[in-house]
Amino acid sequence: MEESGSTVYFDATLTPNVALSPRAFLIVMALVGGMSFIGGMMFLAMGAFPVIGWFGLDALAIWFAFRKNFQNLREETLVQITAADIRLRHSNPGQDAREVQLPTAFTRLSLDFPDRRPSELRLAHGQLAYVIGRFLTPRERKSLHDAMQNAISKARSERY
Repeated sequence: MEESGSTVYFDATLTPNVALSPRAFLIVMALVGGMSFIGGMMFLAMGAFPVIGWFGLDALAIWFAFRKNFQNLREETLVQITAADIRLRHSNPGQDAREVQLPTAFTRLSLDFPDRRPSELRLAHGQLAYVIGRFLTPRERKSLHDAMQNAISKARSERY
């Protein structure tokens, strides 16, 4: 996002909450692998050797799910509010970043169902609407809505 000469009333980078640190991930995977190995050896001792493969597939599926989650944690949304416009820039891993500019004076901010899931924080201009902060908790989304509403009010009062 390029800087303009006007005052920036709101500038935030939204990212998903991190569930596990890399060290905690290693501990969890060591526990899953250890339990799978012990369970597999117990079934092998009873003569059910094909079960070992299923335990391995379970551990592999859990590892894959965590890796996909860590990939999604690299998602981010940049929001900047000035008197002239509201700039949004959203980037997902493996995709090109999408950027849009909306005029501050004519953009509507709405939050449906603020205290529960699913709720959507939406910026709308004309017939287009952009949902931001899908990965935020309802409390974080409400706080973001209040901060953005305050910034938009200040930006509009400067302009007019």
